[in-house]
Amino acid sequence: MSAADRKPVVIVSDDEPHIRAIVASKLRSAGYDVHEAGDGQEALTIAKELTPDLVITDLQMPYMSGIELCAALKSHPATSAVPALLLTARGFLVSDDQLLQTNIRGVRSKPFSVRDVLQDAQNLLKVA
Repeated sequence: MSAADRKPVVIVSDDEPHIRAIVASKLRSAGYDVHEAGDGQEALTIAKELTPDLVITDLQMPYMSGIELCAALKSHPATSAVPALLLTARGFLVSDDQLLQTNIRGVRSKPFSVRDVLQDAQNLLKVA
């Protein structure tokens, strides 16, 4: 398979299985190669193996938060440029300092439209 034929690899990390499943399903339907993780540590392990094109992660998760995951991705040479979309509960603010330590390129508050998440993913992958 040529590089042009390769599907973009996206990791969806959320500790809520129903949210992870619906986001992953929408992305798969749009033609992405999606890998799911139930927490930040699992997502980091997958990212180091696959070097994804995009990470979509929940903020509040066990073992490793979305911010910690994105900071770890930025500090690892193979994943340092991978953009991330952060999903967060309404009202939870992410500071500018936290964003500077990561490659978070967008923040979407829950509840969200899965169509909006797909649009965000498409936009971030065009830029990357």
